[in-house]
Amino acid sequence: MLPPLTDRALAELGGTGGGPDTLALLVRDQDTRRMLLLRAILEAADAAGPEVCPPDARERLRADWALLEAAEAANGALVRAALCHPLLGPWAGRCLQALTSPAARTTGMPPAPGPAARTTSAPPAADTGASPGSGTVRHTEAGPDHGAVPHVGGGTHGGAVPDLEAGRDAGAVPYAGAVPHAVPGPGARGLGPGQQCRELLVDLAHFSAVAAAVAARAGVAYAVRLSAHDGRLVLPGLGALGVDGAEPVAVDVVHRHGRLTLRRPGAADVSVFLEDGFGAWSDSRAWHPAYALPGLLPDGAPLPLEDFDPYRAAPGDPQCYGLTGPATLDDGERKNWLQAWSGTAGALLLSGEQRLTEAATLLRCLVPLATPDRATAEARRGSCSATRSEAFGAVLSSTPPDATRLAATLVHELHHAKLAVVSEMMTLHHADGQARYFAPWRPDPRPYDGLLQGAYAHLALADFHQRRALDGSDRAHLDTDWSQFARYHAQVGAALPALVGSAELTRPGRRLVEFMVDAHARMGEHPAPRAHAVRALEYVRTARRLWARRVPQELRAPLA
Repeated sequence: MLPPLTDRALAELGGTGGGPDTLALLVRDQDTRRMLLLRAILEAADAAGPEVCPPDARERLRADWALLEAAEAANGALVRAALCHPLLGPWAGRCLQALTSPAARTTGMPPAPGPAARTTSAPPAADTGASPGSGTVRHTEAGPDHGAVPHVGGGTHGGAVPDLEAGRDAGAVPYAGAVPHAVPGPGARGLGPGQQCRELLVDLAHFSAVAAAVAARAGVAYAVRLSAHDGRLVLPGLGALGVDGAEPVAVDVVHRHGRLTLRRPGAADVSVFLEDGFGAWSDSRAWHPAYALPGLLPDGAPLPLEDFDPYRAAPGDPQCYGLTGPATLDDGERKNWLQAWSGTAGALLLSGEQRLTEAATLLRCLVPLATPDRATAEARRGSCSATRSEAFGAVLSSTPPDATRLAATLVHELHHAKLAVVSEMMTLHHADGQARYFAPWRPDPRPYDGLLQGAYAHLALADFHQRRALDGSDRAHLDTDWSQFARYHAQVGAALPALVGSAELTRPGRRLVEFMVDAHARMGEHPAPRAHAVRALEYVRTARRLWARRVPQELRAPLA
């Protein structure tokens, strides 16, 4: 079911490239894993005890899937895109972790790994080296056919499921089950089983909103009761309804003919009208429409700027090297994003058509982060960015200062994502997680996997800036491009001996690293102007001396 990574694809990826077939292979792998993960949630909900997943919550989950099946019959591609949306990955990881915890297991299902984040900070960004692959599904023996919504009407998911086939008729409104008891909004997992159960119910309630939003977009008529938390009911891809107070609020939602009617206690009804392709509008001040940037390519789909989704950042994630929390944007901030985004395709294209194709293929949404506190009017060129292994296709970033910086951020973060996928598809090394390697872009010792991740992303940045510099048409950034290339090339050169010299590499891992060495050598055939090259080498030497003073000899890895 999971597509293999070919030798040709590994060679392309090792050189920080990837043709259309290779990029499609990565996407298919991640989409297949997502469908397996969703199937695992359905099975785990059936296997969990009632103290973890109460019967009404289990039935509501089945009803949500039935609504999705009705939507799939109307528009299968739309439903699949929604289920593979990056931010549904963190939701799925939380649910599976709760459903397969020791308290939940009644059939011997092993616990699922918890979600992990790989965070970076800039300028332009730095890797934290969290092990990729934390979102991999390892506890399912079978999954749905590729491209299909996991079926909930029979087999291991036996029991009555409402027949929603009539729901696509203009006047029919299918019943979607009872809403779970109102509970607090999404947050960090509690320590006790009771708190974990309450948070699981919140997570499952969010999925009800996902199903409702997708079904409305597919044109399915329905009436459901949803639950708003923390002052907001989010309908992904459409927008969010604001409610008074932070306590949970039941919201009745009716959809007919592209119009949603939202009813909540003590307030006037809100009418919401779906727009073509993305978003929805209303004349009510309680409704906040979702926002998307234009497609990166002229014929590309809009790119969501996700500033509402409650799963856009991992609850309780440590703030690392200036990484900030998620931001909710006002109109001015959205305009700043649009201004930078409008030139990003051109900035990428200066480094080659492949970089533009890569971003258009892999990037599925942007998650705005707050501007780092340390940034002043003079230092706002700095930013922070991140990727999350369980949210393939999402890039988290503070507001970019310009298109060139945003393009560099995309190159950096998407290469972390690419290597994370490769690491899920095959084992690259058997190194432990001990932090003992020198990385010129970080002051602290790095584990081997973190060194590999950082070197790979910085090699891609070196290629990006060198190609732009060799093109030479962006005269305003020419000097900066040569300077950045020289620094990244020198940094990767300092890290490669430790990567190549490791005895922990597997055969495919060694081939990948050797392809990286070849790419680094090819870049060296077109060096930066001497002044930039000298400064870059001195920067790396200084970084190594400072690192050596902080890290005792006995704690360092060979060749580090």
